[in-house]
Amino acid sequence: MLPVPSPTPSSGNRRGVEDLPEATHSNRRPPHMFVDQRSFPATSHLNQYPIVAVAGSFVVVAAWTVRVYDVEKSGQEAMLALNVSLDDTGLEWRVKEPRVTAMEFRPGAIREEEGRYLWLGTKDGHLWELDLWTGIITETRAQAHSSAVIHIFRHQRSMVTIEESGKMLVFDSDGANGVNAPQLNLMPRFIRIGEKQAFAKVLGKQGQVWTSEGSGPGGTVGGAKSLSNTPTKGPAIRVYDIRSRENGGGGYRTLVCPEPLGAVTAGCILPSQPDVIYLGHEGGYLSVWSRTDEDPKFIKSVKIGPSDILALEGVMNSLWIGNRQGVIAAYDVSPWPWRVANMWKAHGDSPVTRLLVDVIGIERNQRLTVLSMGKDEKVRLWDGLLMYHWINDELLKREEQFATFRPINVLLCTWNVDAAKPEMLTGTAENATFFENVLHSVDAPDIIVFSFQELIDLENRKLTAKTVLLGSSKRTDGGLTDKVSRHYRLWYDKLVSAVRIAMPPDQPYVPILTENLVGLFTCVFVRASEKPDFKDVHITTVKRGMGGIYGNKGAIVARFAVDDSSLCFINCHLAAGQRHVRERNSDVAAVMEDKTLLPESEIEDDDNLAYGGGGDGTMALDHEICFLNGDLNYRIDQRRDAVIANIQKDNYIDLLPYDQLQKELSTNPAFRLRGFSEAPITFKPTYKYDKRSDDYDSSGKQRTPAWCDRILFRCRDPKRIQPLAYKRLEPNISDHRPVVGVFRVTVKSLTHELRHQVKQQLLEEWKVQESENLGRALAAYQQQGLLPSAQQPH
Repeated sequence: MLPVPSPTPSSGNRRGVEDLPEATHSNRRPPHMFVDQRSFPATSHLNQYPIVAVAGSFVVVAAWTVRVYDVEKSGQEAMLALNVSLDDTGLEWRVKEPRVTAMEFRPGAIREEEGRYLWLGTKDGHLWELDLWTGIITETRAQAHSSAVIHIFRHQRSMVTIEESGKMLVFDSDGANGVNAPQLNLMPRFIRIGEKQAFAKVLGKQGQVWTSEGSGPGGTVGGAKSLSNTPTKGPAIRVYDIRSRENGGGGYRTLVCPEPLGAVTAGCILPSQPDVIYLGHEGGYLSVWSRTDEDPKFIKSVKIGPSDILALEGVMNSLWIGNRQGVIAAYDVSPWPWRVANMWKAHGDSPVTRLLVDVIGIERNQRLTVLSMGKDEKVRLWDGLLMYHWINDELLKREEQFATFRPINVLLCTWNVDAAKPEMLTGTAENATFFENVLHSVDAPDIIVFSFQELIDLENRKLTAKTVLLGSSKRTDGGLTDKVSRHYRLWYDKLVSAVRIAMPPDQPYVPILTENLVGLFTCVFVRASEKPDFKDVHITTVKRGMGGIYGNKGAIVARFAVDDSSLCFINCHLAAGQRHVRERNSDVAAVMEDKTLLPESEIEDDDNLAYGGGGDGTMALDHEICFLNGDLNYRIDQRRDAVIANIQKDNYIDLLPYDQLQKELSTNPAFRLRGFSEAPITFKPTYKYDKRSDDYDSSGKQRTPAWCDRILFRCRDPKRIQPLAYKRLEPNISDHRPVVGVFRVTVKSLTHELRHQVKQQLLEEWKVQESENLGRALAAYQQQGLLPSAQQPH
């Protein structure tokens, strides 16, 4: 059994990021089981959501009709192998809109019949059996239940059916009629459970049915009082023993979650951890339970994300989780903290309602398929072994076999100029030498990026309206469009001139990207001799002011590929205000989560080799190297006099724990800049100054000084980015001081033929790895009682 983290004291809903799943190397490429990405319609009938089952080659979708698809065939018409109506059962329907409400494959009487016979339960409480090989309805049991059948499970050689009003039937295999399989025409065992069990599942070889009626903190099962004297914090859970035959069976234990988690929505066991139970909850939490003792024990809860967990399955040593945003994520729980292996959009923006592992197909079809269903009325099939992820990880480990590397120097300068014009850079040496000081921060930079904010007066409605109306139609040569206000033109011309003067005349620099957005301004320079080597050059804007309509706040995002590495530069101006942390976080999320932020990569290769994590360049974090800088507006949560006193003593280390950005990075599990780093801050706060002075704000507002102006960075391989300098400069024409960062970045150049050879070797190695993984999975699911073992008689 893999180690489970020891319990840690709860700290409420905001926990340290050290306990959160690490997502730096997650892959967002969907792990399709089939190359043609085939899916199956799950169209609802009269607003009745269908249910699904899977076994080997068969995918079953049922509501009023039962449709059986053969996944070995291509094309939806060819795949539809069987279509059975409820009218074909010969049962009488007591409800107005009868439908199938639960189904599961029963154990076969012989090994070869696994995945042949399907049990179905209906809204009326009827049970019936369908032979998928012949299309014949082989057995029915009318009114086996008095209310809707909401769950059907298999365990070892038994079948378990549960109705809404709290009745559970257990159909055992006793060899009657010469058939060693559960039969509907034989008398089942009856077990009374709580009513309306929103969650129920057989978990583990012991034959335990875990149930919860669905309430959140303070709730109890079936409306009954908890048997524990401990006050209920989280949802109450009952665990029934279906093996017990005393008093009709069903001895149970009541468990109380000691933390205030939401309702239980799903549960599973990992094949690699047979003695650990994972329960999913509303609110994005997992609770972890140990079954090593007779009574299951709560271990801890783990925050996965802000979205409710709606579906959960254990696949090898990965937890697969589906949420309300249509996302499926596979978490590797071998290390601690857990690691996000894959995370992808599986069902658009529709909630993922079901995840199922095809245990029968492991031996029969030699594959581990995971099925998902969403409210987009689609059923999709995924590779549970995550072959692409394994291949990609191994390629990264062996990159030196087919890649060469070189360092490049990147120079960034971010400054909120507070509507100042470049001709105002006079009066002090720091003003007059500003551009020289920036450009000489490193010898011969390969890339120079200027990120300005408030280039125009945001209080000047006439000027800002002009900027909005004129827009920012892009030029393909990296220059500035004619449709900009004079302020942008002045700064652009000054930058071009300053770079020309500061750099050697035999190595001229040219702008390759320029963009503006109501005060924001980005200009990127590279050596003229290297400009032809830059690929996938694009720049775009994200408006955040007034609900995304007005760009007085937002971001400019620039990207390009150097050799076979992609770089992204984000210039941000986030929401202002001492207390507006949530608004700033929302601005960041809008940029980082935009699925169509940039055009898809135009580089002609199948694997988007310049990008990371299975991305195609459309999202910010697809890029191998990402810089985020600007007036981020995060403040210091401390009294002004205390901040000033520490600044006067150059005591910044005592201020940093109160810095809002540092706190969000270290305590907020949903913060979208997790994974970004910052060089050590060794300079005074950059905001807010009286103009033309070195005094912090002396106005009536007496704003507390803050490090509003920041440069953050992220690289998929942290060793490939090294901060060389992080400092502020001292021009005083604005209420902000500019910040400069210098970074040595390692970029790669691939030899594609060598990479192809290494990949072919890995595909051969994968065949061995796949066989071993399938063998382990088969043994694990047999141990859980979901499949008969080789020694188990049929």
